[in-house]
Amino acid sequence: MGLMKMKKNRKYNYKPRFYKGEGSPFELKHKFDEQRTTVKPAKGIKGKLNAALHDYKHNQDENVNKRVLIIVAILVLLFLFIIGFDLSIFLPKS
Repeated sequence: MGLMKMKKNRKYNYKPRFYKGEGSPFELKHKFDEQRTTVKPAKGIKGKLNAALHDYKHNQDENVNKRVLIIVAILVLLFLFIIGFDLSIFLPKS
C-alpha cells in the first residue's frame, strides 16, 4: 500500500538554433555591469553611498566631476530662488 512511485520531473535543455553568442541568451544583464562597482551584491544604503563616493573621488575623467559640481550648484541656486532666499547678504554693502 505504501509503495507509490513518484513521477520524476523531466529536464528540458533548450538551446536556440541560431544563437552563436557566448553564455546564455536568457541571462538578464545590464550593459555596463562590469564597469559599475555599485551594482555588485547588496551592501545596504551606507555601503552603496561609500562605493559611489569612492567612484567619484577616483574617477579618471575630471570633466565629469566638474559637471557634477556645476549641476549641484545650479540646483542649490534654484532651490534658494524658489524659497525666496535673499542673496544680497553675500554682496558688499555700498
